[in-house]
Amino acid sequence: MKNFDLIIIGGGAGAFAAAIRANELKAKTALVNTGLPLGGTCVNVGCVPSKTLLYAGEILHHAKHHDVPGIELEVKRFDFQKVVQGELLLVEKLRQEKYEKVLKNLEYITAIEGKAKFVSQNEIEVTHSTNSGQAGEKLSAEKFIIATGSTAIIPFIENIREVGFITHIEALRLEKQPEELVIIGAGPLGLEFAQMFSRFGTKVTVLQRGDSIFPHSEKTLTDRLAEVLSKEGITIKTNVEVKGVRKENGKKVILYTINGTQEETAADEILLAAGKTPNTQGLGLDIVGVEINKQQAVVVNQNFQTSNKNIFAVGDVTGAPVRLETTAGREGTLAAENALRQSSGQALKSIDYNAVPYTIFTDPQLAGVGFTEDEQIKQMGVCACRTISFADVPKAVIIHRTEGMIKMAIHPQTKQILGVHILAPNASELIAEAMILVKNKNTIDDVVNSLPIFPTLSEAIKIVALSFTKDISKLSCCI
Repeated sequence: MKNFDLIIIGGGAGAFAAAIRANELKAKTALVNTGLPLGGTCVNVGCVPSKTLLYAGEILHHAKHHDVPGIELEVKRFDFQKVVQGELLLVEKLRQEKYEKVLKNLEYITAIEGKAKFVSQNEIEVTHSTNSGQAGEKLSAEKFIIATGSTAIIPFIENIREVGFITHIEALRLEKQPEELVIIGAGPLGLEFAQMFSRFGTKVTVLQRGDSIFPHSEKTLTDRLAEVLSKEGITIKTNVEVKGVRKENGKKVILYTINGTQEETAADEILLAAGKTPNTQGLGLDIVGVEINKQQAVVVNQNFQTSNKNIFAVGDVTGAPVRLETTAGREGTLAAENALRQSSGQALKSIDYNAVPYTIFTDPQLAGVGFTEDEQIKQMGVCACRTISFADVPKAVIIHRTEGMIKMAIHPQTKQILGVHILAPNASELIAEAMILVKNKNTIDDVVNSLPIFPTLSEAIKIVALSFTKDISKLSCCI
């Protein structure tokens, strides 16, 4: 039996970050991975490929919809297969450069391909697939980190498996572009794929169970985003309950109710974007006393420690509040430190998730950090909030992108910035400044006294801060 200081189960962002930190601490570590290749969701079937295709869609869209007088552009050709092939080649390149090559330089890390299962308090069995069948080996360690990620939920819909569907994984590898696509579920995944395929020329319908396309953000901003997407030709229906599907004349017909009324729509393909479920099945967690909740997520404390003090968990397998590659990576780094230094008496480390931003990479992008208005009212009983349009941001006017909005929440007494939510081009970049403001407990006075470059979209943060004390419609650009 091979013995290690630490065994990491998984191969994605959280697992890899944990392995890098363990290597820095010179801990003999095994990285056991199965399913997706090294890099996990983000590089293989998540951030990298989806943002590559979203950018291709932006090029197509803005060639025709730039609103600059005197310029008329023509897209001579769009080859869906070539665009997808370019995306897949980029994925392969980044997986090799950022994961496979990096792994080779981690001298204390042993990578093992296979499915892991706990068999005792300090042992796992790893099952390998071989040409002659399956083979297994046992590994032991003092500490463990579970970073097995999550898998797309297949909701209960009558005949869905018989009729067929795709998840985001297959959607990123399609050889033929669907003429009509129905997406079940909104949120980041559903909305990004909706706009991506719509801009490629597919007729897209989004069916969302709730009344908001993204309930974790400000309703004013999500309503505006839904309006923007609808104007681009995407059909968005909320308060939908999908009942069943059937095949008819070569199409997939989706039956659903909306506000009690039964409707149906047909498409070439159905994309499921109804959420993800943690990959905890088959790990033998009951054998080692690791608690999971009703959502099948591993229960952890603020230090990423499970109900078994020697086993930690990070990333999507914990039902993480913010599903970000960087969040999983930071959790992995800190979990490795906590696990390997647990007996040294040092304070265990954690993350302030309130200062972790989110982004939906539609165009315009939706990003936010900290309290929403509803969250502040729930916690404080009051909200000091201001919302401005990007029509009040000079750079947005210059580039003809005034459809966006920014909303800020502050503490009514101290003026501390508690939350910022942005709908705008490059909101994912703008939110970085807001993240620092929230993290460092800055006030609107700090922002008002700052000197951002003119003209930039980042001025929106100063302008919304100014709106708490001034009528911004009466201010000059130089203020």
